[in-house]
Order: sequence, then C-alpha cells, then structure tokens
Amino acid sequence: MDGKKCSVWMFLPLVFTLFTSAGLWIVYFIAVEDDKILPLNSAERKPGVKHAPYISIAGDDPPASCVFSQVMNMAAFLALVVAVLRFIQLKPKVLNPWLNISGLVALCLASFGMTLLGNFQLTNDEEIHNVGTSLTFGFGTLTCWIQAALTLKVNIKNEGRRVGIPRVILSASITLCVVLYFILMAQSIHMYAARVQWGLVMCFLSYFGTFAVEFRHYRYEIVCSEYQENFLSFSESLSEASEYQTDQV
Repeated sequence: MDGKKCSVWMFLPLVFTLFTSAGLWIVYFIAVEDDKILPLNSAERKPGVKHAPYISIAGDDPPASCVFSQVMNMAAFLALVVAVLRFIQLKPKVLNPWLNISGLVALCLASFGMTLLGNFQLTNDEEIHNVGTSLTFGFGTLTCWIQAALTLKVNIKNEGRRVGIPRVILSASITLCVVLYFILMAQSIHMYAARVQWGLVMCFLSYFGTFAVEFRHYRYEIVCSEYQENFLSFSESLSEASEYQTDQV
C-alpha cells in the first residue's frame, strides 16, 4: 500500500477499533485484579463465588467503572463520526438513498446505546443499562448487515467483494454470537455467555476496523468562509467525500 495515495482518514476506524479494544481489556484486567469478576479462562463458576466476567459487570464498580464510562463515551463519539463520514462517502454513489440513510440511523442509535451503557452502570440503573445493551447490540448488528450490503453494491475501487465478503462473514458471526449469547443467558450458563459476549464485541470492533480500507481513498473537508450573498450555504460547503486521483501526490 502506497502511503502517498492513502488518506489520513483511514486511521479513524483503526483508532476506534484499537482504542476501544484496549480500553475494554483494561477494564477487564482492573476488575479481575480487584476480585470483582472471574477470569475468562476460569471453569464454570460456583453459585455465590464472584461474578462471571461480563463486560457490564467488569465496568460496574470504581475504578473500573470510571474507565468503562470514558471508553464507551469516546467509542460512541468515534462511531458517530464514522457513521457520518460513511454516509457522506456513499451518498453520491447510491441510486436509492434509503439503505444508506438506514445505515446512518442504525449506527447513530447504536452509538446512543453505547452512551447509555457507559453512563448508567448495571447496579445503578439496570433498566436503562439494558436498554443501552439492546440498542448497541441490536442496531449494531443491523448496521453490520446494511454496510455489508452497501459494500457489495457500491463496489468502491472494485474492492467490493474483497471487503464485502469478510464483512458478511463478520456480520454472520456477530448475529450468531448475539443469538447464542441470549440462549446461554436464558439457561444461566454464565461463564460461556460472558465469553461469547467478549467475542461478540471483538467482532464488532474488527468490523469497524475494515472501514479503513475504503476511507483510505477519500478525504473530507469543511470549508469556512466569510458570509457573502452569492456564496454557498454551509451545507453546500461541506464537501462530499472526494476520491483521490491516481496522480495525486
């Protein structure tokens, strides 16, 4: 990959993936160190002995809860930025805008769910926390399928199949994890449910990292200028993603 032909915006999805992954694992290790949860590699827990290593339980008590809140708020913000940039990127390339709009709305709702997860800990307000979980996992899964379909349909730089097929596989894995997670939860098989939950979240984050492939072809600009009668409006000045030309330095 030639760095001169890659936009710096490709690093945004990668930063989101790496930052959020690292932050969640820091929360996990803090909770394990404080004896709040069992390690993921523990055998099936006995009743009344610590907690299964669910992410929400790991981030339920300070100091882990402080880190968890910060990580989820930052992740929600970065996911929202990715959602808007992805929408702008695909806007001039899709004939029917509804799928693109649906992807934007779904990811925005998933981002809102992340803020609920981070700011309303499980023991403080379980109902709101569970709403956040449902929004994040539900609309997050929907987002993955929508973006996989858009990837194959738009086929940016003839990379649609190369990127779309892994996204379909990740979307299927995420869907399977969601179903399996709730089945295990319903049967109170908590250690396995917690492991599936961690796998689910890592699949989500890996999926977001794949947007770097398409973002590397685009740049985004906001034009700020003194107001004039015949000047473009702000909405018109917000340039849509423009593709890098092969001869661009």
